[in-house]
Formats: sequence, C-alpha cells, structure tokens
Amino acid sequence: MKRNGRTVLIALEIATPFVLVTLYALWAAPRDSFFFPPLGEILAALRADWFGERILSDIWPSIRRILLGFSLSAILAVGLGFALGLSRRARIATAPLVEFFRALPPPALLPLTILVLGVGDVAKVLLIALVCLFPILQNTIAGITGIDPTLRETARMYGITRRGELLHVVLPGALPAIFAGLRTSLSLAVIMMVISEFVAASNGIGFGIWQAKRLFDIPLMWSGIIILGILGYILNMALLQIESRVLAWHRGARKAAE
Repeated sequence: MKRNGRTVLIALEIATPFVLVTLYALWAAPRDSFFFPPLGEILAALRADWFGERILSDIWPSIRRILLGFSLSAILAVGLGFALGLSRRARIATAPLVEFFRALPPPALLPLTILVLGVGDVAKVLLIALVCLFPILQNTIAGITGIDPTLRETARMYGITRRGELLHVVLPGALPAIFAGLRTSLSLAVIMMVISEFVAASNGIGFGIWQAKRLFDIPLMWSGIIILGILGYILNMALLQIESRVLAWHRGARKAAE
C-alpha cells in the first residue's frame, strides 16, 4: 500500500508540469506570438544552446556561485545562531544590528559591492551569502531557544558535559528549524544569483537570459528561464534528500508520537 501511494504521488508530481507544458504548447502553437513562441522553438533553443557549450560556460559558473554563497552563509549563520541562541544577553545586544541588516534588501548593496569588489565572482558569492544568512540565522536562534529547558536541565543532572549537551541535545533539537531556514535560503540564493548576473557578469544563466533579451532572441530567453526552474528544482530536491537522511530520527519520533 505504501509503495502504491508513493507511486501515485510521483505520478502526480510528474503529471502536473507535463499538463502545463502541454497546455502552453496547444495555446502558443496557433498564435505565432513574438513574445510567446511555440514550444518547439523553445525546446530547440534549449537543446542547441544550453545543453552544449553553455553547460561549462554559463550553467556551471552559476551553480558554483550558488553553492559557494549558500555554503558560506550556512556555516556563518549556524555558528552565529548557536552563539546568540545560547546567550540571551548576546541576543539582546545584537538584535538592533541583526534587524537592521536583515531589513536591507541585498540588491541595494549591489552597486557598493561592484564598486568595492568589482564584477568578479567574489562580489556575487558575498551577495548570495548575505541574502541567505538571515533566514538561517533566525531559524537557528528560534530552534535553540525553542528547546524545552527541561531537556537541558535533565542532561546536566545526568552529568552530561557541556559539549555533550550541545551535540546530543541542542543540535538535534535545533536541526528541524535549521533545515527550514536552509530551504528558504536556497531559493533566495537562486534569485540573488540571477540578479547579480543581470547587472554585472560576463557569464552565467542570468547573463545568458539578459543577453537573449537584449538581442530579442525570445526562444533563447524562455529556454534560460526553464533552465533556472530545473536548476532550482534539482537543488531543492537534493537538499530535501539530505534533510530526510539527517532528520530520519525526527520523523520517526513524530510518527511514534501520533
């Protein structure tokens, strides 16, 4: 029964985009619209341009920027989140700074980063890291402060060391919230990657889409947008797979409690 149910869910997940693509093909084919080209032209551009040399020249640089910026933000945010989550005084002292920088839209910092760091990958990676930092940071703090104090007190009563408490009580208790922040930040990383490549870049998926728009190559532009969607989907599925393995104990405990 479980296998059949999983098969039905996978079929639904595949069927939905297939139906939407089919509807677009039926709608666009007879119109011969400049801005909404037939599906065949978009797929031809996808195959000829993006699945050729652009895999290394444009797709891979964008993936590298996302992974570097996302990884950097995850390391910094989780480490800082633990420091603030475990200290109420530190949270109060840094709250104005956290709220100030969280409220700043990262695209607004793009001119400054270009001026200081240039148009290379360093500026793009730092912008991606900045936009990813605060969702992970806030979820880490919320996950730690949301742990039942009784659990930590019980750990101390049984003589568990501070390090053991952090590794076996605090970290597992905060992991579900941390992964929620990671999922939010991953989608923001893709968005920030595209924005940074629109403004100042010589390669990347965003650069390719912008160039296609400037050249009025609409099928190429749409195919680049499809590539972005596919990339975001693959990255999200990869993170979900990691989460399912790391938090297997958490889901098992929830099922047992139901």
